[in-house]
Amino acid sequence: MENLNMDLLYMAAAVMMGLAAIGAAIGIGILGGKFLEGAARQPDLIPLLRTQFFIVMGLVDA
Repeated sequence: MENLNMDLLYMAAAVMMGLAAIGAAIGIGILGGKFLEGAARQPDLIPLLRTQFFIVMGLVDA
């Protein structure tokens, strides 16, 4: 019985890590879409937007 509990614990941890990775991927995808949308509207601000994009992408991934 003890072995079954540890197996379930490992499976639950793996599912939670997978869901966290999926959430981060969705967040980065939305962020990338908004970056492209902003760059298309105001091409002069691409360097500023790119800097902010990478900073926020690092925060979302962490």
